[in-house]
Amino acid sequence: MADGVREWSPSPGLVVCAWLGAAIAAVGCTALLLSGADPAGQLLSGIATIGLLVAAAFGSRARPRLRADADGVTIGGMWRSRHHPWPLVRDVRVLRIRRWGRMSSLLEVDAVTAGGDERLAVFGRLDLAADPEDVMPELLALRP
Repeated sequence: MADGVREWSPSPGLVVCAWLGAAIAAVGCTALLLSGADPAGQLLSGIATIGLLVAAAFGSRARPRLRADADGVTIGGMWRSRHHPWPLVRDVRVLRIRRWGRMSSLLEVDAVTAGGDERLAVFGRLDLAADPEDVMPELLALRP
């Protein structure tokens, strides 16, 4: 990585697990389809397989998920990345929420496009492979 450039992406191990899970789910779904039994199970298995495939593809395709340098932030997506220069980034903050009885942190990047459209990107620990509370100071240190 070049000096002054930081990148965060889902961990490769997590993406590999998603691909393996999708492959196992596809085998199970195929077995259910060939058996002809349990239509509800076939539907649920198909939905789970598609969900795992989409998650694995997104984890592979949207790399890096967040990239920051002196020019601004770039947010990786499934089809393309979006660059937001620092003057158009309104706010970077950490949101702490209680979910299922435990505290969780989310990193929010609030930006405006050149056309005036507002964009809010929300990143969790799985998106960044790091604690959002540790990412925010690194991100703000790159902001001029």
